[in-house]
Amino acid sequence: MGAEPQECVPEKPVARHRVNWRQWAPLTLLTLAVLVGAALWFAGLPGAADLVWSAVTLVALLPATWAVLRQLWHRQFGVDVIAVLALAGSLLVREFLAGAVIAVMVATGRALESYAQRRATRDLRALLERAPRQARRRTPDGRIEVVPLDRIAAGDRLVVGPGDVVPVDGTVQDAATLDESVVTGESQLVTRGAGEQVASGVVNAGAGFGLRATKNAAESTYAGIVRLAEEATARKAPMVRLADRYAAWFVPFTLVLAGLAWLVSGQFIRAVAVLVVATPCPLLLATPIAIVSGLSRVARRGVLVRDGGSLELLGRARTLMMDKTGTLTAGRPRAAETVVAPGGDRDEVLRLAASVEQLSPHVLAAALVRQAREQGLPLAEPTEVTEEPGRGVTGRVDGRLVRVGQLAGEPPEWAGRVRERAELAGRSTVWVSDERAPLGAILLEDPVRPDARRTVRRLREAGLNRLVMVTGDRPRTAEQVAQAVGVDDVLAQCSPQEKVARVKEESGRAVTVMVGDGVNDAPALAEAHVGVAMGATGATASADVADAVLTVDRLDRLADAVEIARYARRIAVQSATVGMGLAVIAMVVAAAGGLPPVAGAFLQEGIDVVVILNALRALGGGLRGPDVPPATRELLDRYAGEHGGVREVLTRLRDAADLVATHPDAPECVPALREVHRRLTDEVLPHEAAEERQLYPALAGPLGSDEATSTMSRGHVEIKRLVDRIGGHLAQNPDGRLRPDEIPDLLAALYGLDAVMRLHLAQEEEDYFSLSPAEGRPGDGR
Repeated sequence: MGAEPQECVPEKPVARHRVNWRQWAPLTLLTLAVLVGAALWFAGLPGAADLVWSAVTLVALLPATWAVLRQLWHRQFGVDVIAVLALAGSLLVREFLAGAVIAVMVATGRALESYAQRRATRDLRALLERAPRQARRRTPDGRIEVVPLDRIAAGDRLVVGPGDVVPVDGTVQDAATLDESVVTGESQLVTRGAGEQVASGVVNAGAGFGLRATKNAAESTYAGIVRLAEEATARKAPMVRLADRYAAWFVPFTLVLAGLAWLVSGQFIRAVAVLVVATPCPLLLATPIAIVSGLSRVARRGVLVRDGGSLELLGRARTLMMDKTGTLTAGRPRAAETVVAPGGDRDEVLRLAASVEQLSPHVLAAALVRQAREQGLPLAEPTEVTEEPGRGVTGRVDGRLVRVGQLAGEPPEWAGRVRERAELAGRSTVWVSDERAPLGAILLEDPVRPDARRTVRRLREAGLNRLVMVTGDRPRTAEQVAQAVGVDDVLAQCSPQEKVARVKEESGRAVTVMVGDGVNDAPALAEAHVGVAMGATGATASADVADAVLTVDRLDRLADAVEIARYARRIAVQSATVGMGLAVIAMVVAAAGGLPPVAGAFLQEGIDVVVILNALRALGGGLRGPDVPPATRELLDRYAGEHGGVREVLTRLRDAADLVATHPDAPECVPALREVHRRLTDEVLPHEAAEERQLYPALAGPLGSDEATSTMSRGHVEIKRLVDRIGGHLAQNPDGRLRPDEIPDLLAALYGLDAVMRLHLAQEEEDYFSLSPAEGRPGDGR
């Protein structure tokens, strides 16, 4: 079709940055009035000045009194009552300037608190403004039509134009360049290849591309986040007022001290002076600033927290409970290994399986297709495809009948060994068969997130002293993951009801955080003090009930959120404590007659400045994670991308080792060894040498010293030694035959190299590559 008419272009949200002058107007007018009064006083008109100041005091007193009465009607009691008494007392003793200064302080507190509320939900409102209303859908006859978003269904073929917001979760049909910053907090553009999953809400930063919807709009990732935003923006006061907690002791203490000062001295003005310096502006000003700073910072890190109360609870948490699948693991299966029948071709088995599975919506099918495409295998279009739920898919590929799924009948001996091997490793098995017999098996795993262990360490450093993994998976698999990430306890084969019971039990001992991503985690998230949903995976049910949502699919952002929450809460409490401590000292001096009301009012303003400046410290600091320069991140991305090729060589290495172990006299044995050695020499060793020259020196700064990479350098030395050892055996056999006496040492070198390299790759991905925010790392399930 030709160019679309203008009305068919989906509307793009326009960012609006407006200053709400109405909320700042009371503070502005009161301040101007106080200055006018000061001008009249200096002009020799004290009566007129007192009249203006008294009017300012009265203007502040009336709404403050009404607010306190409403609080008392709802059985709420806060420190605002002190401000009301101070304003009223100033009028009674005719200290009009003191009353006017208090009025300005109260107005400043309300204005800043209102600003803090708006700022706390600004990131959430930005999400609401960007929500798409319609989408381009391709019709069966090839036309493109613009339809409302609620008419999009799973399976629809969409077109996402340049600058458009991706409307629903889907699979990219063409390579796409995306800006995911609004949803994930990452500023760098991300490239997604054909077949990769894309979450709704991200922005197309490149040319238009095709998208096949995998969910409708209501079930997509962005919809859950938008519902969170709507709820958060509708809530009253998105932050906790620590001042009200101090009211339980501070208000009675203030009233008793003011009463004693009046009773002992007989001067009511002393009681007013005590009330003036007791005005709780340090709490009304500094606490919201610190809390909103924390809310804003975690939002920029890709964590949306509903309100300040949730942030404060997150900062006080001591126990963390985590689901396994999708939280500590990638949540997406990965084809870890392909095992073939004796004499079979691994690539051909994977190609046949992926070709048949191209039309299946099953998550395991997506893993097979993704693996085949990553290896560059040419997929054929299947015919006569039928799918039997729970058993698998059958179809014809190049005229050949192929069955992918469960194994029918009695397995041959080699297949029995594969089944045992998969069971021991905690992997799922997908069998590939033809009309006669099984051709091979593809072992699938849900890999541990590369950043999981580092994140667990950071969470411990942040003050979480009990970390528990709860999962519905088998005990063997759960124990393997728990050992890999280093949690304290494992609860396996838990039903949703059992998860809720365990969360309730832990919550009775300490402030507890629960992290999950699935629908079955939603009840447990609601039960915890703070429920955190891995919202980037599209689990909208868990996001709807959570107190916080990770909009980026990175577990380390949870550690960032905990560290920022603790820091912001510490600053808020510190500001409140210092401010109230100074106020108490001033109250004692005022009670003794050493501080008149006017001087006390200005002293209180000075205390406000001190605590506000201290509260502004919450805008930065608190994060323990290393700061990685952009150039180092580029190196991390480059070498992380090369790990896929290294793992493919490792697969060939294991095949060659198995061939030497089982059929050392086979004519293909030595040629297979020579090919593996060539690839180790031409591909793997140059990769390791380049890391040694470029990557490891660049990591010295972020990691603190050159010693941080010394053990990994020792791994490079061992890898080179084992490769040379294999090459030495091959050099001694120019005739292409292995001597029986050298087979044990050759096998030790082959299997040893396999183990050393797998451990080395895992350590690099955990300790180094997880420092970079880029997604799609080796081992993350993509």
